[in-house]
Amino acid sequence: MFRGQPFHISVKIFLIFENISDFVYTLHIVWTSVTGPKPFEANGMSSQYQLISDIGNRLKSYRLGAGLTPEDVARHTGISRAAIYRYESGQPIRVDALGKIADLLDVSLASLFGVGSENISSALTFFERLRQIEAEADQITALFGPVPYLLTTDGFDDLLPEVLLESVPETAANRDGLESAIAQICEILRDRKRQFRTRRPNFIGLLSVSELEYFLASGLMGNTNDPAAAPARRQEAARAEIAAVAELLRDQPIGIQLGLVQDSMPSTSFQILRQATRSQVAVSPFRLGAPANVRIGVATITAAEESVKLHQQVAESLWKHSLKGSEAAALLDQIVKV
Repeated sequence: MFRGQPFHISVKIFLIFENISDFVYTLHIVWTSVTGPKPFEANGMSSQYQLISDIGNRLKSYRLGAGLTPEDVARHTGISRAAIYRYESGQPIRVDALGKIADLLDVSLASLFGVGSENISSALTFFERLRQIEAEADQITALFGPVPYLLTTDGFDDLLPEVLLESVPETAANRDGLESAIAQICEILRDRKRQFRTRRPNFIGLLSVSELEYFLASGLMGNTNDPAAAPARRQEAARAEIAAVAELLRDQPIGIQLGLVQDSMPSTSFQILRQATRSQVAVSPFRLGAPANVRIGVATITAAEESVKLHQQVAESLWKHSLKGSEAAALLDQIVKV
């Protein structure tokens, strides 16, 4: 009788327990006796520890997206600052505390538990969640244009704050705190790149030939309404990124596989993140160039089996027909020289 609406029932059960650990254990017993499978294996969650750790990660990412410090959360909720740090580090959280923080951050319990899809309207929150998930991923499959961020050069990071700032029109609403938010986004992105270079998970990247051609023409710009107005240094920056991809295609370093797609590509970016116990897919409207967008849209992160499977099928189809190795590198060399 629980099939089809397990989370609605579980939240009601959850509210009578003092802490998450007791709730998770009881839900495990109830679910196993009724349906057989362990409750969180169906959603890719392997243990109570993993669930509680994930809640801590989500609390931190949503707090960052709301522009709040741990001190701000403590002041508004009456929970001690030390407790906020403990919860975000993955230690068990009391039910009443979780409710207060969820209300403050305007996020549902479902999103904090990662049940169904996480729907994220803040680029800062989304990139922090990616950083957290990538910290444990064994394999990353990325369709994120024009060049997958994790493979960009350090020169890309040097220009990125300027690029993101110019992507926001002067007439846009809510420009208060814009520079601070962009600085935080850029720091999280740099942390992702440092983490990737240290851990070296297997990486499969799919790049659109037409998107790279447009990237070269417009340059590394936040707003590409008038490509002809792009400063020469921005076009050189785009050229450098494409040349770096060509070198990766020629060198074929262990753990990095790249394919150039000449066919049509999906309009939204996605990453499939796999680890031993689960897989997740992150779909994003946010872009870091040609043109950039870190303000408008809703990203989703889900471990739903069907979503992961369908995105994997798309990636496999594109990969099968993509150019690889020296053949792909030669095409990029040709594009760069035009």
